[in-house]
Amino acid sequence: MVRRYLSVISLAEANALVARSFDFAPGTETVPLENAVGRITANPIFARFSVPEIHLSAMDGIAVRSAETVGASEQHPVTLSSAARVNTGNIVPPEYDAVIMIEDVWEEDGGGYTIRKPVSPWQHVRPVGEDIGESEMIVPSRHRVQAHETGALASYGVTEVEVYSVRVGLVPTGSELVPAGERPAPGKVVESNTLMAAAVLREAGADARRYPIVVDDYDLIRDAVLRGVRENDVLLISAGSSAGTRDFTADVIADLGEVLVHGVGIKPGKPVIIGRINDKPVIGLPGYPLAALTVLREIVLPLLSRSGLVRPEPETVEARMTTSLHSEIGTDEFVLLTAGRVGDAWVAVPQSRGAGVQMSAVRANAFMQIPASSEGVEAGETVRARLRVPESLAEEVLLITGSHDPALDHLADIVRPAGVDLHSTHTGSMGGVLALKKRECHAAPMHLLAPDGSYNIPYLQRYLPDADLLLLCVAERQQGIISRDGMTLDDLPGHAFVNRQKGSGTRMLLDHFLKERGFDPASIPGYDREMTTHLAVALAVRTGDADAGMGVYSAAKALDLAFSPVATERYELVMHRDTVDDPRVAALIEAVSSDRFKAALRSLGGYETRETGVLRELRAGQPLRE
Repeated sequence: MVRRYLSVISLAEANALVARSFDFAPGTETVPLENAVGRITANPIFARFSVPEIHLSAMDGIAVRSAETVGASEQHPVTLSSAARVNTGNIVPPEYDAVIMIEDVWEEDGGGYTIRKPVSPWQHVRPVGEDIGESEMIVPSRHRVQAHETGALASYGVTEVEVYSVRVGLVPTGSELVPAGERPAPGKVVESNTLMAAAVLREAGADARRYPIVVDDYDLIRDAVLRGVRENDVLLISAGSSAGTRDFTADVIADLGEVLVHGVGIKPGKPVIIGRINDKPVIGLPGYPLAALTVLREIVLPLLSRSGLVRPEPETVEARMTTSLHSEIGTDEFVLLTAGRVGDAWVAVPQSRGAGVQMSAVRANAFMQIPASSEGVEAGETVRARLRVPESLAEEVLLITGSHDPALDHLADIVRPAGVDLHSTHTGSMGGVLALKKRECHAAPMHLLAPDGSYNIPYLQRYLPDADLLLLCVAERQQGIISRDGMTLDDLPGHAFVNRQKGSGTRMLLDHFLKERGFDPASIPGYDREMTTHLAVALAVRTGDADAGMGVYSAAKALDLAFSPVATERYELVMHRDTVDDPRVAALIEAVSSDRFKAALRSLGGYETRETGVLRELRAGQPLRE
C-alpha cells in the first residue's frame, strides 16, 4: 500500500520548528575540483548525452496504453487489459505511452487495474531529452560556474571544467543511481543531487562530505544513516522521501530517532522530511534536482545561517512577467526565472516548472515565490524577482524570444567575451513577434513564409505596423524531413510524425506544403504532437517515437539522421530600431556578421551564409529598405 505524507505544514512553520529544535556551533576548516564554483569556463560545455535517454515515469503509478483509457469515468470505470506498475523515474515500457497516478487506480484481486479517469498520450511521462539533448550547449565560455549548476553539469556527462564550517554529510540513495562521470544505462541516472548540494553548502561555508551511493535496501540505508549522524553535525539523505514503493528514508529516521515533519507546503520540494537523530538534524531531500535545490535554499541554508554561517540575501528587482502562471492555494511555489532589462524595465521569463529539468536551473538567473495565499500571477503583472547573480551580471542578459535554431547556442558563445549573456526562449516565430510587440525581448528570431513567397515582412507589417524595425539575417537555412531512412514529404501520410508547436515558422511551412500537395493533416499520425526545438524533433525520430519530423538540416546532422530538403528559408533576428545603441544589441549584430559565426554555421551544416549579417530596415508605414 502506498504511504502518504504524515502531515503537511507551511514553510514558515517548518523553519520555525527547525529553529526551535536545533542549536549547534560551527567549527572551522581550510579547504583546497569538485570546487569549480566561482571559476570561469575557458570553453563552452556541451551535453555528452540526452537526459533522460529513455522515457521515464513522472509519477508513481501504472504505465498504460492511453487509447485503452478513453471513456473512463466515475460512472463508467474501465478495467485495463494490460498495464505495468512503475514508480517515479522508472522506465516506461515501450508498449505503453502514458502513466496513471497510483491514487487514481483501483487494484483488482486478480492483479488487474481499474481506472475511473482517462489519460492522454504521454501524460505523466518524461520524454527523451526533456531536460537537454545530446550536443546542446549547457554553458558558454567565460561563464562563472555557480553552485546550483554543478549537478546539471554532472548529469550531462561533464566531469572536468578548465573557513567557518558545519560538517554536513550527504547520503545518496537509489538503485537507479550511477556515479558522476559514468554514462547511465537505460533506466539509470547520474547521481548529481549530492554533488550539487555539496557545492551549495560549501559556498555557504559548510564542510560538505559526500558518501557512496546506497542502493534501495532498508538495512544498508540504516547503516549509512547511522554512520552519517555519527560523523557529521547535519545529515542530508538524498531521495527516498516520496510515496514510492522503495522510499525508506522516513522509516529509517523514525527507527533511529524522530520524524518531526514529513511534507512541507512548498513546490517543488513537498516530500521533504525533517527529522532528529541523537539531537542532530537529519533532512530527507526529494530526489528531483530542482525540488532538492528548493529545500536546500529555503530550509537547509536558513538552518546553517542560524549556526553562524554567512547567508547573503539575494538582490531583488521588480520585473514584468511574460507568462501567466497558475499556482495551488496553500502551497508556496518557487519558480525559476530568466530576468533581463529591456529598455528601462525588467522582464521575467519563467523557466520550466518540471522538478527534474535541471537546465531550468542553468538558464535561470532569478526566482520568485508565489505565496500560498495566491492562485498565481498574470502575464504583464509586476513581480519581485530574487536574483541568483549580482544585478550587474543580470544587466548583461540579452533576451532572444522566438524561433529555435541550433546556431543560437554558438551565437551565445561568440557574444560572451563582449560581456553579453544571451538567453533564448523557444516560443516559435509568432510567439517572438508578439514578445517583440510587447517589448519583452531584445530580438525575435523568425522565418515566416508569406503567401507571396517572401519571408517575415508581411507579418511584421501586420502585427507591428507602427514600429521601426531592423531585420538581421542569420542565414538562409535548409528545412526538410528528418527521418532514419530517407523519408520525403510525400511519404508522410500514414507514418508516425512529430511536429513543431503552433505558431512556429516550421509548422507554418509544413502546413503550406501539405496544403500544396492536398494532404490532410489528419492522415499523418502524430501531427498534433508538438516539440519546441528542432533538436527535440530529431531526438524523437532517433529514438523511434516517430518515423519523421520537420526540422533544419543541422539538427539531423547532429544526430546522424537522414534529411530530405523541402525549402531554403530566410532566418532573421528582428529588433526595434531604437535598441541598436544598446551595447548588448550592438554586440549581437557584430557577432552575427563575424567570420567566426559564419564558420560555425558551415560546421553545423545546412546554412547558406551569403546573406548572413545583412540588415534590412522596416519603418512604420514605409516600404522595406534593403
